[in-house]
Amino acid sequence: MNDIADAVGLTKAGLYHYIRGKEQLLFEIMNFAMDMVDEDVVAPAREIADPEERLRTIVERHAKRIMEVGGSVTILLEEMAALTPAHQRTVRNRKRAYFELVKQTLEQLGAEGKLRDVNRTVATFSLFGMILWISRWYRRDGELTAPEVLRDFQELALSAVLRTESVRSSEKVVRLS
Repeated sequence: MNDIADAVGLTKAGLYHYIRGKEQLLFEIMNFAMDMVDEDVVAPAREIADPEERLRTIVERHAKRIMEVGGSVTILLEEMAALTPAHQRTVRNRKRAYFELVKQTLEQLGAEGKLRDVNRTVATFSLFGMILWISRWYRRDGELTAPEVLRDFQELALSAVLRTESVRSSEKVVRLS
């Protein structure tokens, strides 16, 4: 809390005028992270009718967001136990809504014969795991450029759940455009 107070130019007591405590601050950070995901990933994805294009958009936009801002979004996974039960429910409900969007997208792809023969719940959790893990290894100042990482990451993530024919046909579209 001292570091935060110093960073915003307040005393620790002054900071507590705006924030009731560490738990409240953590909850606000998590809500902010979910707001970013909702705005940058979920809302644009919901506007896409085609499930394959929707999935591509989700993977690309979420991965890109993590690469741009770092691990602030991933704190959602690691610090939930520090929240009050009411705050846990709020964050969990927001995460669940995003999870359901991805799972429903995979179910639509399955109905179209484009999904590998995998359990939709396992596939959804696996995609989230892949996306959120980016913050653990990607470095903006590293040897790999953001476009390289994003291109290869999308290929790997989508190949994990889409049938090979679907991935290949979309590669042709990308190369032609």
